[in-house]
Amino acid sequence: MGEIAWHKSAEPVTYLDAVAAMEERAAAIRAGEASELVWLLEHPALYTAGTGSNESDLLLPDFLPVFRTGRGGKLTYHGPGQRVVYVLLDLERRGSDLRRFVHDLEEWIIRSLARIGVTGERRAGRVGIWVVHRDRSEAKIAAIGVRVRRWVSYHGISINVDPDLSHYCGIVPCGIADHGVTSLAAEGVAADMAALDAALRATFNDVFGTVAATSGK
Repeated sequence: MGEIAWHKSAEPVTYLDAVAAMEERAAAIRAGEASELVWLLEHPALYTAGTGSNESDLLLPDFLPVFRTGRGGKLTYHGPGQRVVYVLLDLERRGSDLRRFVHDLEEWIIRSLARIGVTGERRAGRVGIWVVHRDRSEAKIAAIGVRVRRWVSYHGISINVDPDLSHYCGIVPCGIADHGVTSLAAEGVAADMAALDAALRATFNDVFGTVAATSGK
């Protein structure tokens, strides 16, 4: 598959800047002018509304900025303390199978969480990764929302490390009102962003293929 570049942004990236950068990189990947990319970042506190969003799921329209986006999925939250990972891969070289790609993203999250002591699970009909508590209640710890253009993926996943979970009050996260959201910190897991990043890097190769050395962005 060739080398995959890894970039980590040290400071929060505005949402529109991130989308513009992804679109430019995706076009370059399709043209054969740039390598595939995994981009680790955080956003300022905001909501994004995917192509499947319902207006009724936006409970507090004036609470945080809302960005309409072309990714799949519904409303979700991004903010400091949440690891956002944008995954720009040439899916044409991986069988042109979008369903398999989403499954692989889930598998990557599950394996990464396992390395830091968290059991993440899939749920039929609910995209994302869930944590089950002793009382059998379930809470979402990771979300997935992707877009594919000419078989190059962009957007990706988000995993809650230690964000302000009260910010989810303004939306019905991913359109699911029956279950809550959680984070590594809320689950009593001491792993920080650096530990999660290391786990993501360590498990990526087994799911997606060869990776290259990390560089700054």
